[in-house]
Amino acid sequence: MKKTGIFVDVQNVYYTTRSAFKRNFDYNRFWAEVTHDREVMTANAYAINRNDEKQKQFQNILRAIGFEVKLKPFIQRADGSAKGDWDVGLTLDMMEAAEHCDVLVLVSGDGDFDLLVQRAREKYQCEVEVYGVEALTADSLKRAADRFVPVMDNLLL
Repeated sequence: MKKTGIFVDVQNVYYTTRSAFKRNFDYNRFWAEVTHDREVMTANAYAINRNDEKQKQFQNILRAIGFEVKLKPFIQRADGSAKGDWDVGLTLDMMEAAEHCDVLVLVSGDGDFDLLVQRAREKYQCEVEVYGVEALTADSLKRAADRFVPVMDNLLL
């Protein structure tokens, strides 16, 4: 069984599936697909904490599936803009996991992760699979991965 690390950019998958399909990502089906015949070494879901009840329920569902939910506070700036992304945290966690995983699975369409994917493959010789909404996933990220899996009907609620 291949040792596997799973990393989900929750905000990205939420907004891209809503934008492209007006539907939500099916975390249960995704988990079943990526963990089949694999040993999960780490599984992290990175999210923003807005402290509302519906969000807490969703986070509990992710935990019940098997994810460690990592939260950052939502920051509303005085100018009305907002801040709260996990790019650096996800990158650090994924590089650390690459040392002891055969496969890394990233769920995001964010092109900022293309260098991370390339470096993990080159430095640790691990396979990297990227799941994302095809039309909203950066081409550079698709090219960097060993395997790009488009999120389609089978992974949507």
